[in-house]
Order: sequence, then C-alpha cells, then structure tokens
Amino acid sequence: MLGAIIGDIVGSQHEWQNNKSKKFTLFTGACTYTDDSLMTLAIANAFTLRRGRWREPDFQRFVIEKMVEMGRAHQACSWGKNFYEWFMYNPVPYESYGNGAAMRVSPVGWISQSEEDVRYFSRLVTEVSHNHPEGLKGAESVAMAIYLARMGASMEDIRERMIEYYPEIATLKVDKIREYCNVDDGTFITCQRSVPEAIVCFLESTSFEDAVRNAVSLGGDADTQGAITGSIAEAYYGVPIELEDKALTYLLPKLETIYYAFNTIKGKRVKR
Repeated sequence: MLGAIIGDIVGSQHEWQNNKSKKFTLFTGACTYTDDSLMTLAIANAFTLRRGRWREPDFQRFVIEKMVEMGRAHQACSWGKNFYEWFMYNPVPYESYGNGAAMRVSPVGWISQSEEDVRYFSRLVTEVSHNHPEGLKGAESVAMAIYLARMGASMEDIRERMIEYYPEIATLKVDKIREYCNVDDGTFITCQRSVPEAIVCFLESTSFEDAVRNAVSLGGDADTQGAITGSIAEAYYGVPIELEDKALTYLLPKLETIYYAFNTIKGKRVKR
C-alpha cells in the first residue's frame, strides 16, 4: 500500500505533463496525494476495522461505506466524474473499466493468504464500482502481482503470471510505451491500456525507486501509473525508510493513522 501512495504522490506533479525522463526530483512542493491514495486508504481502513472478518456477508457493504466516507470527506480531490457521482449520489456498479480499479487494490495483496484470497477479495472491493470484466481483470492482476512478489516469487515467475492476464506484456518495453503514452484521449486511463504498461515498468526495474521513475516517465496519467507500479515494487523490493518518511509528510494526520493501523494487520513479505 505504501508503494501506491508514494507512486501517487511522486507522479502527481507530472500528471498529463508528459514528462518522458527518469531524471526528476521525487518529492517537491508541487506533489500531493490524489484520489489514488485516498481510495487505497479507504479500502485498507475497511480491512483494518473488520480485522479477520472479511468474509462476513456485510463486508462488501462496509467497504462501500468507507469508500463513500473517504470520498465525501475529500470532495475537492481530483476525482473522475463518474466515480465522483458514484460516492456522492449513487454507489452502485457502473460497468467501469477505468484504471481506478487497479490503483486502489493494493491492500488486497497484503492481506491475502492464498491466490484464492486474492481473486475473492480483489473482486469484492472492485465490483462495487468497476464491474466491467476489464476492470476486474486489471485489479486482480495487480493484486496478484503484489501477492506473488510479497511471497518471494522471482521476477521471471511474476512476468509469466502477468502474461496470462495480458499477453502483450511479453513484448512491451518501457522505451516503446513512452512513444505512445502521451495524450489525454481517454485511452490511457483504462485498465487495458495502463495496467500492462504499469506492470512492465516494474518488470524492467532495478529497485523500488527505479520502478516508480519508470512509471512516471511514461507521461500521461503519471500519478496512477506511479501508484500501480509502486504498489507492486513495494512488495518485491521493500521501500527505503527515507522515502516512507518523506511520503508520509504529505498525508493528513487522519490518513497517516489509517496507514499505520493497516500495518498492524497486513501480511509479511519475503525479504530478498
């Protein structure tokens, strides 16, 4: 989850600015958390408050309540129009396949104890709004990558599993993605045109920071690309303490409290 928050904050200063370089200052005064961090924290909060009671019949309704509560408390954030209407007026599924499904799912990868858990909880927290097959697939693939990385899977094993979700990952390269990921035409905010790209940014990385820099350097929806890539990279590499400390200074105290509380229930990661 921390990786998603860092990727979001770092990427926020470059959103739709079409930065194509990995050479930039990670944290500046122009950085902020966005809807990516807020919904990630909302889902984490639901898991924390219902510790271990996640398969009870009313848990999905509780997740919706926490998401709606978070959205309404931060209405001025950079919400997509449809999702804003979802949490403000009518929180029912609306067939979305936007990349919001993938940017908020990272808590699932940390509380799951099996691949079956990943599939079950990923769907549970995603279908409340993003119930299109592409939205569900995007969220599950990211949660699965996090779980596999957390459990010690090799980079190559993760790659092979991700190709099962998105065959194009076998041939995608970061340098090539930069050539086309640069316009706000609605294409690059879909799961099918942002999740494979974000996964490749992790697969071509050499460290947590390098993965986030890969994602932000694609251009386009930099905060969400950073959040998705960062969430996977955290589970594989861990996060340097100096980056954690700096990122948390951007969060309001209540949000920081949610972050620390979730750390008390999340599963451990295999350290490489």
